[in-house]
Amino acid sequence: MLLCRAATAADLAALWPLRTRAVRAGCAAHYPATVIETWCASAPPASLPVLVNLGSALVAEEDGALAGFAVLDLASGEVDAVFVDPAHQGRGIALDLLRRLEVLAQGRGVQRLFLSASLNAVAFYERAGFTRVRDEVYAHRSGIGIASVFMEKMLLPACDGAAPLRWT
Repeated sequence: MLLCRAATAADLAALWPLRTRAVRAGCAAHYPATVIETWCASAPPASLPVLVNLGSALVAEEDGALAGFAVLDLASGEVDAVFVDPAHQGRGIALDLLRRLEVLAQGRGVQRLFLSASLNAVAFYERAGFTRVRDEVYAHRSGIGIASVFMEKMLLPACDGAAPLRWT
């Protein structure tokens, strides 16, 4: 059974290896091997534990194992990460995590989400209601440029009186 919950500091050690597996599996057909290797060798950003501690990161688990995670910077509206372990892809986990981020953002008054989508993820984000703004080269902190698409999604205000989405 799949469980979605807020990420905790105890999850941090497992997040980056999952992200690396997802990048290697999902990006191989869209980027040169040298780009993927440099991308995957980078350490987690300093912002990751901060965002987890602020309550703006979610994880999906199945039978106690991490299946995916998503991270949102609530201050800016940037979707920082949505990754699903390759063994769990194709089951709607990424879309569920993204929808939960949207609810979290709406509840905090965020009106616009944005992200820099890797080429393999553009169709996924379009299906989730994001629109292309421009093609770009994302300046990765490892020093490489990663071809990507800047995308955004406008959010409706949270419904007054609606029960907030709860994670267990």
